[in-house]
Amino acid sequence: MPIKAARLRDAYGTILESRWPRKRTIDQSLLRYVEGIIKEVKSRGDSALIELTAMFDGVKIDAKQISVKREEIKEAYSMVGCEQISAIEAAKERVERVERAALSRVSFKYEDEDGVKVSREYRPIRSVGCYIPGGLAAYPSTVIMTVVPAKVAGVRRVVVCTPPRKDGRIHPLTLVAADICGADEIYRVGGAQAIAALAYGTETISPVEKIVGPGNRYVLAAKRIVSCDVPIDHPAGPSEIMILADDSANPRYVALDMVSQAEHGADSLAALVTTSADLAEEVANILTRMVGDLSGRDVVKESLERNGLILVADDMDEAIDFVNEFAPEHLEIIARNACEISRKIWSSGIVLIGHTTPVSLSDYCLGTNHVIPTGGYGLVYQPLSVLDFIRCLNIVECSEEAMKKLSASAIVLAECEGLPNHALALKERLRDWVEKR
Repeated sequence: MPIKAARLRDAYGTILESRWPRKRTIDQSLLRYVEGIIKEVKSRGDSALIELTAMFDGVKIDAKQISVKREEIKEAYSMVGCEQISAIEAAKERVERVERAALSRVSFKYEDEDGVKVSREYRPIRSVGCYIPGGLAAYPSTVIMTVVPAKVAGVRRVVVCTPPRKDGRIHPLTLVAADICGADEIYRVGGAQAIAALAYGTETISPVEKIVGPGNRYVLAAKRIVSCDVPIDHPAGPSEIMILADDSANPRYVALDMVSQAEHGADSLAALVTTSADLAEEVANILTRMVGDLSGRDVVKESLERNGLILVADDMDEAIDFVNEFAPEHLEIIARNACEISRKIWSSGIVLIGHTTPVSLSDYCLGTNHVIPTGGYGLVYQPLSVLDFIRCLNIVECSEEAMKKLSASAIVLAECEGLPNHALALKERLRDWVEKR
């Protein structure tokens, strides 16, 4: 049996011990190993990228091949079906609409009765690097989720780094998606060495101002190391789904959604938290029967056996408290009063309501972003969005009347903080203003 049900109250503390903020460290040997890779790229540039690509990806490239040329992108279109191109375009358009709606609500103008005018405007980051996992598989959806918000924000230079396949080429779906979404540069480099190149630059790759995108534990470690010099989006480790359900849930759909996340890899987490012992048992039985017939069953089976959870709560309040402490990447709520329950959730990366809003749909076509914090970091981080690619700027104008009225308080605060010249700058203006009158 892939998963056995357990009482939530018996497993509560043990499960949370592996989550942030209780778990605050990363494997130190991994960090040292990745630091070595980053130092190599910083000191030797392209030559290090070439050697590391041969070592880790088994692909020999030269300096001219690091950058993907326009001819290769054009060729990729001939290797991708029309339905696939249409699907990429449709997903891109929906993400664009959602991100533009978010951006339209960033700016504001305000004027109070004293004559102080405050406006907030946004400015895009000038350059960003988008890491796209690759190699054996293609993830055009991750291209959409990282590149499109950056382009909507107005980022002038959007760079894509992705590892090559064994034949030395980039998967055509990745190239087509990057082209459709408007990536400005594409590089045939993956892993920790790609993060180092984006952060510090090489002869071929100019450094960027921010790095976003998911990856394996080496990529995650590299992002953490370079984050002291270059901002990143958020920690994004193995994929997670948690389903919060009562006895109204369809056990087969619950099992299918757990399996859909488990196929991401053996480190992925799939969990059911329910108030119904009967549902827990049914889902466990369905998973046991289902796993043997699945495509990719070995990965799914290992994932469920290592990280699968079926937890039975005494009541919905206990279940909600646990979900909020766990902070799952994806949360499906399949229960009576699901919308009311969702208003009590404050930590999940995304909340999906009902059987008609599964994770597998939100990953691609709902316009929401699937680059979401994992491992408990949803407590403090939010999903990637257009807001990650802008900085807000306050623009203020104060009338003479407002300055006269507000300066008294400002002078008191400046003097109590031991900054007499702050106060002087205001006093002199007030004196000039009075004399002018």
